[in-house]
Amino acid sequence: MDDTPDNHPESPRDHAVVLGGGLAGLLAARVLAERFARVTVVERDELPTEGPAFRPGVPQSRHAHVLWSRGVEVIEELLPGITDKLLAGGAALLDSPKDFLWLSPADWFRPVPGARILLGSRELLDWTVRGEVLRERRVRIRDGCSAIGLVGGPDGRSVTGVRLRGADPLRAAFVVDATGRTSKTPSWLAELGHRTPQTTRYDSHLGYSSRYFTIPSDPARRWHGLYVQGRPDSPRGGVLVPVDGERWLATLIGNGEHAPPTGDEEFLGFARGLRSPAMYDALRGATPLSSPTGFRGTANEWRHYERLTRGPAGFVVIGDAACRFNPVYGHGMTVAALAVAALRKEIHSMDTAAVPAAAARIQRRTAAAAEAAWQIATSEDLRYPETEGPPADRTTRVLQRYMSRVMVGANTDPAIAGRFFGVLSLSTPPNTLLGPSTMLRVLSKWRTPTAPPTTAYPAHHGPP
Repeated sequence: MDDTPDNHPESPRDHAVVLGGGLAGLLAARVLAERFARVTVVERDELPTEGPAFRPGVPQSRHAHVLWSRGVEVIEELLPGITDKLLAGGAALLDSPKDFLWLSPADWFRPVPGARILLGSRELLDWTVRGEVLRERRVRIRDGCSAIGLVGGPDGRSVTGVRLRGADPLRAAFVVDATGRTSKTPSWLAELGHRTPQTTRYDSHLGYSSRYFTIPSDPARRWHGLYVQGRPDSPRGGVLVPVDGERWLATLIGNGEHAPPTGDEEFLGFARGLRSPAMYDALRGATPLSSPTGFRGTANEWRHYERLTRGPAGFVVIGDAACRFNPVYGHGMTVAALAVAALRKEIHSMDTAAVPAAAARIQRRTAAAAEAAWQIATSEDLRYPETEGPPADRTTRVLQRYMSRVMVGANTDPAIAGRFFGVLSLSTPPNTLLGPSTMLRVLSKWRTPTAPPTTAYPAHHGPP
């Protein structure tokens, strides 16, 4: 998968470079190919060639991933037919919460309306998306290749390429950084004399530990996935989802000193101590297929490139490289897709030559795709006293109390549940939950406790 400059004698004016071969980078490359004659994706890892496989650049791939309905829709618009290919590869498209046993901070969800979610391994998703993107002949990938800096334009106000380790610079009219949480863009901009972005960060010190299991046969099981959420008085949780066929991926979750263990023997013990024994009951008869793997890089962090008043032309940052979230809310991939959809909308009617000069506007539009997910993740993380970051203001505290009431209503009220999951799936804006009819329904349940004692199982599904 080589794309050396010698293979393409065309002008750099027709060339775009994307740094990072993950989901955000691949989707961005597909969109840029609608305007540029050549698009080169530069990826540090050697990419698998025989099928889905783990790679070091996506360490979080060994933990549960969710693609919410809005993300499924957007990626399908960008790559028609991709959903069917993912399902053929072993992914599952489920109704949430109907297909789950889901214990919220308030209570068990009844089988109320919600949102569709696509579940599968991150390896399968990246493999399938990469195959579809590379059907576009304008897109090439240089894998096993590390970017080490940006090439500044002679005017001092633009980026005109990237510097590569052990190779000649790669010249381009437009460069996109989609390298994720390890992005080096702040230091690269500083090297060129540009300002670096301010950063807003909230860290609830959430930890993951995940392990694969066989799915044991159980004719009485009427659910496909399981989610036991933590809450401030019991900050431990777990999620159990099917991935790529007859496997479960079990992810244990905990904040601060409650971070889950990565030892074989301790894994089930932690699951047994959750607010419900449902996950432990499901796993105790399952055969482990791997040892537990931990992950601790779960802070919310927004590098505000969209606020730079004099950012360089020809350069944009998207995906986790610009804004990343606590993964427990499952928004990262959907936000990446929404950012690329915003990129596509901005350049759709532009001449290729006009795209570099529009970088600042593109950066603002793509950043806006993160706003709703950021609001959800940070306001919820601020419920936990160990969270580090700017303190919650009065408005946030009022909304937290109101959202606790929304959760109570969403557990049982179909109308509230539909709107709640519309917001959670990023299909509708958060202010949907502040409409008069919704507020009346929510506040009518003011007598119901927001954090009651937990029953072991919901009324609609007993123990195995």
